[in-house]
Amino acid sequence: MRVPDFRNQGIWLRLLLAVNGLMLVVALIGNRSLARLPGEIAELAALVEPVLLLVLALLFMLAPWLQRQPAWRGILFVMLLSMLAMAGMESVFAGLLGGTAGWRAPLAAGLCAALLLGWFNLRARAQEPALAEARLAALTARIRPHFFFNSLNAVLGVIRDDPRRAEMALEELGELFRALMRDNRELVLLSEEIALARKYLDIEKLRLGERLQVRWEVDDCPPDTLALPLLLQPLLENAVYHGIEPALEAGEIQVHISATRDGVKIAIDNPLLAAKGHRSGNHMALENLRERLMLFYDLEARLDCGEKDGRYCVCVELPLRRHERSTP
Repeated sequence: MRVPDFRNQGIWLRLLLAVNGLMLVVALIGNRSLARLPGEIAELAALVEPVLLLVLALLFMLAPWLQRQPAWRGILFVMLLSMLAMAGMESVFAGLLGGTAGWRAPLAAGLCAALLLGWFNLRARAQEPALAEARLAALTARIRPHFFFNSLNAVLGVIRDDPRRAEMALEELGELFRALMRDNRELVLLSEEIALARKYLDIEKLRLGERLQVRWEVDDCPPDTLALPLLLQPLLENAVYHGIEPALEAGEIQVHISATRDGVKIAIDNPLLAAKGHRSGNHMALENLRERLMLFYDLEARLDCGEKDGRYCVCVELPLRRHERSTP
């Protein structure tokens, strides 16, 4: 068990909805007259909403520290913070209205925090089978089988004329296999993803020759950004399969990765072709990637794709996650 990422927009949205829902339930339970219900809800909201926003703001700032703490310590901290914030707000209300601050509201805030943390934990556990299934689907559908056979044939074709290039291609295949077979449970450096994607395209270049042209625009990419494992390779494979293989002449794949105000934007586009005997895409790889983005990032990542000016473009936007270097 671990505390949720309080910098995730999906977590914020669920917390706001859940707390306000609980507040309405409490108001309905304590209500004795429907005519007084709107006033009671407004009075309760005036107490709860400032506390909720204050706690969320503090948890947002402390999110990296909380993620490094043991689960029990993080849970206890969130509960105590909620109780202290509620006690402080109730003291302010008591001072303004001439009443006395009690202990029930802070206790209710702590219990509410514990209840919501338990719900997030159950939700995370429920998602584990889906995440495992998504990893398995990514493993089985990530690279088309014909790629390996074609790559080996391409290596055999140059092994006599250019043994050094054949050796490099086999090494690149080995790196690609290693990345495919590892347990991709955690985010990886985007720079590693770019390096792996370049190896993949080098292998395809050996097979397709000058028909495959690639333009990289990654100078604006933050080097320590974390990204979904095996994010680029399936997108590039789609671009090669649907945009380069059916063509008789050379085609260019464009890869643009840049930093945005609060994240990273990845755009990959390829020529849009319709060749006889070449299967059109069924978007299985894109749907699989969209599901993995949802599981890893919740609502903070997005994937858009479509046709524009004779090219097919896939755009992925990721929230900014930086690699934390360990200090000796």
